[in-house]
Amino acid sequence: MPYTGRNMRLFWAILIGLSVLTAALRGQTGEVMPAVIGSLWTGARVIVSLIGVMCLWLGVMKIAEASGLTRFFARMLRPLVHFLFPELRGNTPAQAAITMNISANALGLGNAATPFGVQAMKELQAVNPRPKTATDAMCTFLAINTAGVQLIPTGVVAVLVSFGSDNPTEIIVPCLIVTALAQVVGVSTAKLLQRRRRK
Repeated sequence: MPYTGRNMRLFWAILIGLSVLTAALRGQTGEVMPAVIGSLWTGARVIVSLIGVMCLWLGVMKIAEASGLTRFFARMLRPLVHFLFPELRGNTPAQAAITMNISANALGLGNAATPFGVQAMKELQAVNPRPKTATDAMCTFLAINTAGVQLIPTGVVAVLVSFGSDNPTEIIVPCLIVTALAQVVGVSTAKLLQRRRRK
């Protein structure tokens, strides 16, 4: 079954219906409404906190773009992109989209990184000799994008702030270590599988 918004709405409707039915069968219907209201309040509080933090960092990203900082960061990453994607040396649009995606992910701006990721995949698909099969470059980029190194995990910090953490920024170093390890494992696995397939 295709993964669409309609299917997701149906899934959540079934999940809610089963929850209410289970509560009725167990004689706990009186606890359903307080739990729903409490969850709505918590969700609203988290969303408002996330809006503030995301607005801050998206604004910083816009300033970085206007000042040329993101382009500088992309130039710094270009040698790494050339090393990871040797088949793209002549494909400037794909390289640009990949470097901007990595830059945005490193700054913890997943929403800003998504358009660059979509554009990168479109550019990679445009030069794919077998359109129904993912290329090595596509698989490598997917591994990088999925386990992207985060220098500033803004989303996690925002959630910690919303729940009243005394030191929400203490997660930065652990996130950096974990995402760096995940990045190394993901890219190494992709490259290893590519070599085995060629043999």
